[in-house]
Order: sequence, then structure tokens, then C-alpha cells
Amino acid sequence: MRNSLRPPEMTNGTNGQTPLVDDQSGASTSRPSGGVVIRCCAENRPQISVPPTALLLPLSFRGVDFHDTMSFLRRRKGKFPNPEHHHHHQQNGDGNGDGEREKKERESRERKEEEERKSATRTTRKKWSCVDGCCWFIGCICSTWWFLLFLYSAMPASFPQYVTEAITGPLPDPPGVKLRKEGLVAKHPVVFVPGIVTGGLELWEGHQCADGLFRKRLWGGTFGELYRRPLCWVEHMSLDNETGVDPSGIRVRPVSGLVAADYFAPGYFVWAVLIANLARIGYEEKTMYMAAYDWRLSFQNTEVRDQTLSRIKSNIELMVATNDGKKVVVIPHSMGVLYFLHFMKWVEAPAPMGGGGGSDWCAKHIKAVMNIGGPFLGVPKAVSGLFSVEAKDIAVARAFAPGVLDKDVFGLQTLQHMMRMTRTWDATMSMIPKGGDTIWGGLDWSPEGNYSCSAKKLKNNGTLPSGQNGTRNKGSAKEVNYGRIISFGKDEAALPSSEIERIDFRNAVKGNILANTSNCDVWTEYHEMGVGGVKAVADYKVYTAGEILDLLHFVAPKLMARGGAHFSHGIADNLDDLKYQHYKYWSNPLETTLPNAPDMEIYSMYGVGIPTERAYVYKLTPASECCIPFQIDTSVDGGSEDSCLKGGVFSTDGDETVPALSAGFMCAKGWRGKTRFNPSGIRTYIREYDHAPPANLLEGRGTQSGAHVDIMGNFALIEDVIRVAAGATGEELGGDQVYTDIFEWSNMIDLQL
Repeated sequence: MRNSLRPPEMTNGTNGQTPLVDDQSGASTSRPSGGVVIRCCAENRPQISVPPTALLLPLSFRGVDFHDTMSFLRRRKGKFPNPEHHHHHQQNGDGNGDGEREKKERESRERKEEEERKSATRTTRKKWSCVDGCCWFIGCICSTWWFLLFLYSAMPASFPQYVTEAITGPLPDPPGVKLRKEGLVAKHPVVFVPGIVTGGLELWEGHQCADGLFRKRLWGGTFGELYRRPLCWVEHMSLDNETGVDPSGIRVRPVSGLVAADYFAPGYFVWAVLIANLARIGYEEKTMYMAAYDWRLSFQNTEVRDQTLSRIKSNIELMVATNDGKKVVVIPHSMGVLYFLHFMKWVEAPAPMGGGGGSDWCAKHIKAVMNIGGPFLGVPKAVSGLFSVEAKDIAVARAFAPGVLDKDVFGLQTLQHMMRMTRTWDATMSMIPKGGDTIWGGLDWSPEGNYSCSAKKLKNNGTLPSGQNGTRNKGSAKEVNYGRIISFGKDEAALPSSEIERIDFRNAVKGNILANTSNCDVWTEYHEMGVGGVKAVADYKVYTAGEILDLLHFVAPKLMARGGAHFSHGIADNLDDLKYQHYKYWSNPLETTLPNAPDMEIYSMYGVGIPTERAYVYKLTPASECCIPFQIDTSVDGGSEDSCLKGGVFSTDGDETVPALSAGFMCAKGWRGKTRFNPSGIRTYIREYDHAPPANLLEGRGTQSGAHVDIMGNFALIEDVIRVAAGATGEELGGDQVYTDIFEWSNMIDLQL
């Protein structure tokens, strides 16, 4: 009976049928008379008609199992979505075949709909732009940086040293560790005197643009404010162009303590390595003192405004008194050498101009002065800095990207702003070459003229008596005339002086304002010179050290007028003349005398073996542009590999900033023995440190560097300093240590001693 059961008929019509009302929609349906309609609650589901008598019987009596019936109904529901299809398939007798086709068609439609949805998603998705790429790149860089920083913080402190030693072999002990093993301990208090630009400066009062910067570093540290508000930074770092001190409403002061100059910027040490090694043998802050000062001011103005010289005097007296009367060892660096030379004369001079310490103050309080990289006689780099705000590196950058540093880029005329700012810093005048042509050479000669830029160095670490030269640099190369510190044109730098036609610029009439200067946002003194003044400077062709002062008076009159009251650059005829008691002469070793302290020692310690700027070849820039009219001609070269002329700069031996002649002459000749500049016969020593670059990146700035600042991490120099601080004398160090021809160069200088 189960096999003979026919599926109930489906009805969709109304003829002969009883209408029904849908409970949910209210739509009318129909039911056949004499039958019952079984319908699904969902919309558009098939209605199944069965005989009424069949409903009265139990399913089991009808020979049909309930589960079979429901299964059958579900199969019918899936095959025929509506009654018309069911009726059609009943008539044709091929329901199974049509159901399969219907299923395939439905699946095909679903696939098409899915593809259309995916296509619409791809169409509406935002395209990858350049900004997206930049953001992604920056994100990768930042993520990598933070990951590396995390690894660096997580790794053991000894891991970098382990990696370095695995590559380069065992590292030598730092000088402090080495000397502690030898039994050296702290003895003499130590005073550090930083140089120009290496000491930190912080803001104590400023204009509205500097809100939130109280006691924040404007110089040193991260230099964050230079990037955030550059014009405001320049305004606050500049001094008054008339007085040479603070502008109205601005107070910038030196940072105090050892942190003032231990690091110039994060990771860039200045005094930190030396301080750390001194601490290894027992030094601490009470036996070390950083004589920080505002390196922008003239030396005497640091006393007038901040009483810095008085503070140094008081601190030295305190350190001597609290260390059982042991004298201090003073370690000046760079311009700090000149500053402390000024201090030694100030402290002995009577008040009010001086400190009133008396003529024996230095003899009572100072054991030794260990000058590092001292520009005793000035540096040619100071001339190019004041003349065109350039040095070799800046000149190369200026040539590589013409106009970027000169013109208005990102709202800044960089070089013009730098010139206007630095020409308010009177201290820069202390480093203009001193001694004129007598020291630096004239139109047709110079002391280092026989220096060979390709000569191989031969070391000589022995003690050398006065007058004995080093061991090198007499070469077969053509003699270089370094006496022409500035030349306009390569030919003018090499021609005999008799063949050079020069037109005196001193009486030239300034005027005819430079073209387009009305569009210049930054005023410089060159704008007042005009075309006539600029042409007159170039027509003079060459300038020696004796003519540099006249040149600077012509192009920077305000700076030279202020600075002339605080500094002098000549050679004294008679040191007994009362005029040399004025403070303007105290920082020039050729116009003042050393203290009356025969037991004191003076060292000149500097690096050698690095090409150092000595003279320049200049050119005029187009007058139609709003820029500084003079520029180092980087296209000029000597024409050979061993030439001393490269990129418009003549180089000699030195520490990359200070030529060996300037750093070594006074200790080699001017102060050697009893002279009119050293009446008490203070012993002087020259300690040259031959430059050796780091072997690999893991060595950082190296432990054998002779560069002007990097020498502060030179292990040999640090060892010499520690030994003297622990009580050694210059003779115990081994006397002079010389690699250059400094004694021969000094003997070529005809100076009355």
C-alpha cells in the first residue's frame, strides 16, 4: 500500500473550490470541495490537497509511515517552488529531469550574483595612492626603528662589546681602567673649559614665539626648536648688533655643570669620554668643574654680564682649598684655549678691569694648562665664515644644490640668516688669524709652503729639542703659497705677485644697491655695499692675513667696530707699553705675556694628519640674485691627485679645523724657554696625535682620531691628561711628541723673541 500511494494533488484555482483566507497576509486562497488543503505557513509555498477521509485514519492504517510522508513532502517542496511548476511536471511526467535543470540554473544564477558582488566590491575599493605608499613606507621605517630600539634596550650591556671584539679582536682597556691597574689615583682637581659652539645654551626669557621654552636648550641637545620654529630660534640666538649683548626681552644663558658640554647632541660626545675615564681613577663632581660660559659674547662681556670669570676664579680657589692645597689642572679645548688665556691675565690684573688676584695667583693655583686643539694664532676658517658663511663642507653643499642655501626655500634664506646671526657673535673675532704676514706668510711665501699633501707620515715619538723638526712633508711637489688666504680666481692664487693687477678697495665708494634686494627678506651688510663695493672687493684679487682685517672692516663694519674694542690681532712691539694692560690684548699670545709662574707647565695637544683649510679661491655670484655675493669656487682643483688645492680650498696639515702652525707655534718657539712672551720660563710641551680613522663602523668615532672634536675620545690623549692630573710632569710623559715639521715652520717665522 505504501508503494501505491499517490502524492496529493496541488490546487491553485478557485473553480469548484472553497475560498480561504491567509492568516498572515489576508490573501484569499481556495480549497477543493470534499477535500482539505494542507499549506505551508511561508509565502508562495505549495498547497497540498488530500481526501478528508484520509485524515480521519491514523497514518499507520493508511499504510504510510509519518516520517516517510514528511520526507516526501519535503522532497516535493524542494523540487517545485510553486504549484504551476508542479502541475506542469505532473502533466509532462518528467519532474525529476526538470528539477535537476532547475537546480543547475539556480546554482548558475547564484554564481553570477556572487561574481557581480565581488566585481562591485573591487570597483568601489579605493585605489592605492602615492600618499598611501608614503604612509606605508613611514610606518615600516618607524616600526623597524622601534623594533631595533626594543632589541637594543633588551640586549645585555656587554653585547655590543662582544660583537665588536668578535669582529676586530680584543679591545684595549680604556685609559682609566689601564691606569687604575697601574695604581694611579685622583690627585689634582680638574677644570674643563669648553670651546665655541660645544657648550649648551638655555632660554631664561624670550618673546612670545618662544612660549613654553623656559630653561629649554636652544643650543645643544636635540636642537628641536631649530626645526619647529627656525625664525624664532635665530631671533633668540642672535645678540644685539649694536651692543653685542642680549637684545631687549631676551635672556639666553649657558647651561651649568658637567652636563653643559659632556655631549653636544645625543650620542655625540665632547667631554663625556674624558670625564668617564677620570672617574675610573677616583674623580667625581667635587673634583671636576666645567667652566661653562656664553661662547657668543666677547670674553670680557662674559664677566660684565654673567660674572663668569669671577665664578671660575672662586671655584678654582675652592677646589684648591678643599683638596689639601693641590693645584688644579686646567684643560681648555678649541676657543676655550683663548678664553683661559684671557682669564689668566684678567685674574692677575687689578680691579675693576681685572680680578684682583695678584701677580702670583696662577703660580699658587694652577699646576698645568693642557690646551687641546688650541687656535692660538687663529684659524683661516674663521675668515671664510665671516666673509661668506662658508667652510669647505658648506661650500660643497652650496655647489651641489645651487640656490637651496641662498634663496628663499621653505620660507628661509638659510645662509643670509646664518650670516646675520653669527655676525652678532663677537667671540668669533678671537679666532681671526693673528700676527699678519709675519706669521701666516705674504704674497710670495708661507711657512708651510714646502708641505706635501701626498707625503707619507713617519712617526717619531721621541723627545725633540727646540728647533728640531718632525720627519716628513718635504716633498718634490710644487711649493704652495698659503699666504694668499683669499684669492679671486685660480690664476691669482698662483701668479707671481708682480703679475697681479690690484685695485685698492679701501677707498671704494659703496652704493648702487644690489639688484632685487627689495625682494630679500633678510638684510645683510652686503646690501649696503652695492654693486660698486662688491666689485671693488673682487678687483683687489688677493688678500693676505695682514689685509684680511681691512677686508672684514669693509664688508662687516658693525662686527669689526664692536669686536675691535675687545680683540686685537697684531704683534706687540714693546710689551712694557701700558696699552697692553687693556683686556683687548689678553687673548692674543703675541700681545701679552704668560703669568709669572715658573713651576707651571703649558701643553699644546692637537691632532695632525688631516687636510685642514688654509686658504681659499673665491668667485662672484650673479649680482641679479638675492644672495651673498661671494662664494668659494668649488670647481677649482689643482689638477693632480696629490695637489693641496681641491674644491677651491688649499689644505695643509692639522686637525681639520686648526692648522698645526696655529696650534703649535707658541709652544714650539714663541714660549719655548724664556722669551718676552714667557718671561718666567714656563715649560712648554708639544704633543701631536697622529690621526687614524676608525677601522669599522663599530668603533664609532674611533679611539685614535686626531679630528678637532673627536680627539676628545683619543685614548693616547686621555692617558696623557690622566697621568698629569695624577701628578706626572711633561718630562715623565716623554716631552715633545711630534709628527709634523712644526719646528722647521716655526723657525721660518721671523719673530722678535
